[in-house]
This record gives sequence, structure tokens and C-alpha cells, in this order.
Amino acid sequence: MAKSEKIYYSIGEVAKTFQVNTSLIRFWEKEFDVLKPRKNKKGNRLFTERDMRYLHMIYNLVKEKGYTLQGAKEALKSDFDTIEKNVVLLETLQKAHDFLKGLDLILEEKLKNQKTIPFTR
Repeated sequence: MAKSEKIYYSIGEVAKTFQVNTSLIRFWEKEFDVLKPRKNKKGNRLFTERDMRYLHMIYNLVKEKGYTLQGAKEALKSDFDTIEKNVVLLETLQKAHDFLKGLDLILEEKLKNQKTIPFTR
């Protein structure tokens, strides 16, 4: 999950970030009391960076580590700080991975261009 200048994220943006359906986001909102998105006059959910961090923690526990919903709730209650630190570490590693992947693409392109330009003295 990348940091940005946005203050609020729509449920569609959140679902796309985590590659899940919007219905799952709504379900998690009902199940986990740490999720408290604001709602606009139309009733659309508006998620903050804080909500996104909580969602990342829930996603990590449920989707990546295979916790049950009850297990994820208990883990968040008993070991919130450790889980949050692990998610921050995962986010940092993902950013580094994305940066290196982008750098690799740039280097590949430069090498490709070097091979196509004839060498002359």
C-alpha cells in the first residue's frame, strides 16, 4: 500500500488496493470495530490512512496468514503493536521491491538501447 496525498479513499479504491470485493470491505467493517470510515451525505464510505492501515492488518491476518475472523480479532486485541509493526515492515519492503523493479526496467531499457545503437570510434 503506497502513501499518498489523499485524505479519503472510496470503498472502490480500497477494494482495488487489496484486490478484494467491496462487499468484503463492508463485511470487515461490520466485524472489526477498529474500522470506522466516515460517510458522506450520500452514505458513501470514506476511508482514512488509519482505516487503510487497519485494513492492511486485517488483510494480512485473514488472507495471507489464514486466521479466522475470530482469531484475527483476538490477535488484534492481544498483540496489536507487533502486528502493526509487521505490516509497516511489509509496506516498506513492498515499496523497496517496487522501486527495485522499476529500476530494473529502466536498466533493461538502457541496455536494449545500447545494443541497438552501433558502436563507432
